[in-house]
Amino acid sequence: MALMKLPRLAYNFLSYVGAAIVLICGLGIVSLLLVVLMARDTGPYLGIVAYIVLPAVLVVGVVLIPLGMWWHARQLRKSGQGLGPAFPVLDLNRPHHRRALVVFVFGTLGFLLISGVGSYQAYHYTESVPFCGQTCHTVMQPEFTAYQSSPHARVKCVECHIGPGAGWFARSKLSGAYQVYATIRNIYPRPIPTPISNLRPARETCEQCHWPEQFFGGQQRLMNHYLYDEANTHWPINMLVKTGGGDPEDGQTSGIHWHMNTAVKVEYLPRDSRRQDIPWIRVTERKTGRVAIYQDAVRPLSAEVIAASSPRVMDCIDCHSRPSHRYRAPDLAVDMALLTNQMDATLPGLKQATVAAMAAAYPDLQTAKTGIADSLTKFYREKFPLVFATRLDAIGRATLATQNLYAQNIFPEMHTRWSQYPDNIGHMFFPGCMRCHDGNHKTGDGRVLTKNCTTCHTILSQGSGKRAATATTEQGLTFSHPTDIGDVWQDSLCSDCHSGVQP
Repeated sequence: MALMKLPRLAYNFLSYVGAAIVLICGLGIVSLLLVVLMARDTGPYLGIVAYIVLPAVLVVGVVLIPLGMWWHARQLRKSGQGLGPAFPVLDLNRPHHRRALVVFVFGTLGFLLISGVGSYQAYHYTESVPFCGQTCHTVMQPEFTAYQSSPHARVKCVECHIGPGAGWFARSKLSGAYQVYATIRNIYPRPIPTPISNLRPARETCEQCHWPEQFFGGQQRLMNHYLYDEANTHWPINMLVKTGGGDPEDGQTSGIHWHMNTAVKVEYLPRDSRRQDIPWIRVTERKTGRVAIYQDAVRPLSAEVIAASSPRVMDCIDCHSRPSHRYRAPDLAVDMALLTNQMDATLPGLKQATVAAMAAAYPDLQTAKTGIADSLTKFYREKFPLVFATRLDAIGRATLATQNLYAQNIFPEMHTRWSQYPDNIGHMFFPGCMRCHDGNHKTGDGRVLTKNCTTCHTILSQGSGKRAATATTEQGLTFSHPTDIGDVWQDSLCSDCHSGVQP
């Protein structure tokens, strides 16, 4: 049987180019798909090429083929050459037409099937963690690095940043298009500002897994701190955190998660874009409709500002502000390294030396690694020469651990470090709970938002050595500051002194 001839109009340069593009891209897609199926780790860019770039170019090639035929027909008409009828004539009595119809129908069905599968794969890939975290390496490196060691490391980025439904999917892709443009133009902000204004409400994302009505009781938390003395004194604080929460129908509406239970609605007006200064709060009891408004008695908002503002309804993110992208302060990061024996706590002054080395300003990661090594070497050579002469292995291990902590938490290229991203759980390095519970927020009739420590937690034990203490009553212990500062801690916030480096 003779080979089926192509239509006369297909023999033109533009259609040839389109056919060549289709052939090359088709072979490229098949080859890359085989690589993706056989390789364990293909990186983020192979998927972009296989599922997005090559299919897009292939579609261009497909469009060029009929476009070339149209252009060729137009040229022939201009030259006066007859083309017969203006539209194709289909005569199924002719074998050539029947074969052409079969090829066209099955070719179109095959193309649509492949396009559908390819579109799904492209959608699936753009929802993947490698695409979100590794495609724009410099921009997303801080977020991706922190995410990998977070409690949500096995939760896909899109589960929180997009969630279910077509509406938010479309919004995220439109936002992503601008982000690609900003990356290409190199006009993206450094660091990436938070809180994210267009983030989906927490009730539509967080509460798909975390169910407020089922929060009850408390949680025991053991916080291990090390002091900045020569002995790196271990100072643990063991406390019962009164998580609380629950369903008002069951009468369980106490504790910290009271703010999120269904019995009340908490709204507030922040004074700053990072929501660290909250001068106005409104609490509404849903059942009775009773309203209480608390204002900062020291610096209240004016009536005009309140009237012109839209209160934000409090949700999970207002306290859990860094659920998956937490950059640990040097103080906290080194504490964890000492606790897990990544560093030898018997090295004198190690906490002070490593925190200072990690917190210093460096222009890039490589300079930071060199600077950390030089800083620790200088510290022990000058202050503890005998230790430097006899314990180089321990100093080297501490140096490597500090360099790793820096690489996991500080990213100079993006100007990203702990101080740029408030963590509102607790109130150690940032105001956190004390944004509202500072003792200054009062209602018009004199009611004050409590500042009492035991409202949220009970200290079960604290300290070490001769200063170790254990609670003997259900009221727990009164907090004892590890260094003698008198009663200053009762009249100020922890974050007034603790910045994440050295108090």
